Amino acid sequence: MGRQELHVLIGGEAGQGLVTIAMILTKALVRSGYYLVVNQSYQSRIRGGHNTFAIRVSTGEIIAPRQRLDFLVALNQETVDWHRTEITPDGLILLDERFADADQRCVKAPFKQFAEEKFANVAYLAVLNKLLGLDEQVVFQTLEDYFGAKKPEVTEKNRQIFSTAYEWASGRNLPETVRLAPVAPQEHLMLNGNEAIALGAISAGLKFCAFYPMTPATSISLTLQAAADDLGLVVEQAEDEIAAINMAIGASYAGVPAMVATSGGGFALMVEGVSLAGMTETPILIVVAQRPGPATGLPTRTEQGDLEFILHAGHGEFPRAIFAPTTIEECFHLTRKALILAEKYQSPIFLLTDQFLADSYRAVAPFEIDALDATSVGSSPEEVSLPYQRYALTDSGVSPRLLPGQSTHLVVCDSDEHTSDGHITEDLTVRILMVEKRLRKSAGLRAEVTPPEYQGDNRPEVLFVTWGSSCGAVVEAAAELRLRGHRTAALCFAQVWPLIPDQFLSYLQGADNVVMVEGNATAQFTRMICRETGLDLPHRILRYDGLPITPEYILGQFQSGGF
Repeated sequence: MGRQELHVLIGGEAGQGLVTIAMILTKALVRSGYYLVVNQSYQSRIRGGHNTFAIRVSTGEIIAPRQRLDFLVALNQETVDWHRTEITPDGLILLDERFADADQRCVKAPFKQFAEEKFANVAYLAVLNKLLGLDEQVVFQTLEDYFGAKKPEVTEKNRQIFSTAYEWASGRNLPETVRLAPVAPQEHLMLNGNEAIALGAISAGLKFCAFYPMTPATSISLTLQAAADDLGLVVEQAEDEIAAINMAIGASYAGVPAMVATSGGGFALMVEGVSLAGMTETPILIVVAQRPGPATGLPTRTEQGDLEFILHAGHGEFPRAIFAPTTIEECFHLTRKALILAEKYQSPIFLLTDQFLADSYRAVAPFEIDALDATSVGSSPEEVSLPYQRYALTDSGVSPRLLPGQSTHLVVCDSDEHTSDGHITEDLTVRILMVEKRLRKSAGLRAEVTPPEYQGDNRPEVLFVTWGSSCGAVVEAAAELRLRGHRTAALCFAQVWPLIPDQFLSYLQGADNVVMVEGNATAQFTRMICRETGLDLPHRILRYDGLPITPEYILGQFQSGGF
């Protein structure tokens, strides 16, 4: 029959081709019809350091990473030493025969005989193929597609090594403990969170992105850059983050839908630009991919520690919305919504992701894009009242936005407080009117808030509440607790500001126990909910060691916490 689910961890040292073998295997699994959740863990070294690529694969849909290991693929001795104790009793270890390990669960292969060191990962892939029971042609075709139009002699070398290692594996009585149950192929995309964010922005009409490289946000801009020539995008690597956000504001002022992508330290440099966009009422999408801080912190690990920073970033008061996608699909759709709202309400809009979601590959059904609308930029010159006032006082707070140089009307903009026609002023009566005008846009943003998703029993004994990338783990933990006989539910927020208590207060009040789950040390989202609702929510499960929240972690903390 084969396994319905399997958790594979491939470990080794940076430079051993670990990501290559893992990416080819992941692509082959998706092409074969399996679902998966990937968790990448890598050290912040240019060369060396212990890295892992974990693939949770299943015949059905899955939404969270796991901790227990069923199959360890060790490219070096360190991987065996570090992860042996994490393997389940019926698990398996694949390693080179040179490595020391007397565990009965080991499959040792003479990888040095199959290939020289730099091609050893191809040999590992072939033996993996046999142990998992995947179609040999699917895996090898994925291997060739991955390397693309390289030199013919390299392709032939890969073919020879793959065939030699596969024949070795086929000629032995290998254990079938990690063989996957067969499934029918499906038309799925293999995407991670950052790729989905880039595609969502493109589908909403993005035309300009400025960035300065910073893990784990960089691949958003690189994905846009790869599509720039074909789709008419401008992607600019600036000299620093200050320049990046000011370039994006300038592009947006000129009428081009624009965004920046960064991480916490880079965003710290952008904050003055955030206030500039707030005062000039210039649309901009700001994507912040979180990682542990302060300062450089753990630059290649994950955390949800920047929420309050994003909420309060920028001096002065102006409206904003903050999205925190929970899935790859939401990375696509909420990025679209954020870019469209930025233009509609002429304000900075934020999208929060993190290293785990940024790097986590999933099998995703193709997006239906034909019926999707793109952002509408600016106002029609024929529809504005004369004389044109860029900051005209309106009931909604949204003023007609003409694009400079695109009509006969003069567009005046000022970063100081200004009059309705855009000229600087210190008239304090006008100041009051302008503050209130800008803040009136908050009502429109509140009317378009994405409500949290509730899953589980009515009036539960335990209600887990979380936000962003931790949602999958919370949903699976609640389901596991339900199987143990408890009434449980999960409440997941994909938009964390504005908070509308009418959308969720009844759920909190209807639960016997509310347990807040977050990837930070100070329960930042919990404090926001308490402030907006007046509730006291003392039960909290927090993780801040740089690793993603898993169902096992939640249940372990729940059982030991006496909730």
